[in-house]
Amino acid sequence: MAKAEASRVRNGYDSNGSGPRLAQTVREYTYPDFLKCQPLNFKGTEEVIGLTQWFEKMESVFSISNCTAACQVKYAVCTLQGVALTWWNSHVKTVTLEVSQALPWKTLKKMMTDKYCPRGEIKKLK
Repeated sequence: MAKAEASRVRNGYDSNGSGPRLAQTVREYTYPDFLKCQPLNFKGTEEVIGLTQWFEKMESVFSISNCTAACQVKYAVCTLQGVALTWWNSHVKTVTLEVSQALPWKTLKKMMTDKYCPRGEIKKLK
């Protein structure tokens, strides 16, 4: 009896004898998955409230879509437009694309806050 149970477990059969257990397939997270959640674009002209809304929506998209930490900056910067995109491209030129995309989300948020939010405006929000 013990041998039969060990064989069942080893061969992937569950204990109630209903057949092999199917492994859950984890699908890779993709950029189209990210876009389906309708992230906001950021142009760099929206001031503090616009940047704050962009951060909040982006974090909501990350959460809803189960975006991995490795993809967060890579996908988020694809929503930059206008002067914000120019600023990002300048950053990429100084440190390379690979290094830029490997930044943690918190680091990108700090960089963007430093760039697009005057100190006095941030204090008004608190």
